[in-house]
Amino acid sequence: MAGRLIAVVGPSGVGKDSVMDGLCAAHPDLHRVKRTITRPAEAGGEDFQAVSSGQFDQMQHAGAFILSWGAHGLHYGIPATVRDVLAAGRDAIVNLSRGVLVEANREFEHLHVISLVADPRVLADRLASRGRETAADIDKRLAREGATLPEGLSITQVRNDRPLDDTIAEIEALYFPVSV
Repeated sequence: MAGRLIAVVGPSGVGKDSVMDGLCAAHPDLHRVKRTITRPAEAGGEDFQAVSSGQFDQMQHAGAFILSWGAHGLHYGIPATVRDVLAAGRDAIVNLSRGVLVEANREFEHLHVISLVADPRVLADRLASRGRETAADIDKRLAREGATLPEGLSITQVRNDRPLDDTIAEIEALYFPVSV
């Protein structure tokens, strides 16, 4: 049986990478999809493949991505090789844009979406602490927080403005139940 693609979505600063790190640490067989981003490698954050805009365009033209999108002046790509991981029966987890969920649902038979949410004040504090954006950029990101999710998808909303271990435990109970 093909593996599940678990898409983690939510506003900037909600802790998508922290949640994914925790889930991957607890479930070593869970494949974490490494995104390709037109962001300098030294920008930090998640483990990603940094490329220039020109390189991204060449990769996209060559079919390297199964999904791609632009946001906040950057381009993001999900490698087409994730299909091989899923075909081998492994689950994979990926940080996706809410804007590509309908397309992802067409591409992946077993798509599950975890929508992380948090209080806007928590988001603002987290964004400011990472130091990558100006106050105006943070305001723009927070304005998107209320983005609606498409209907008809398997979406679970989980709060992540509490201890991280509690968030991870809730997701594990839903997606990785322990069989007796």
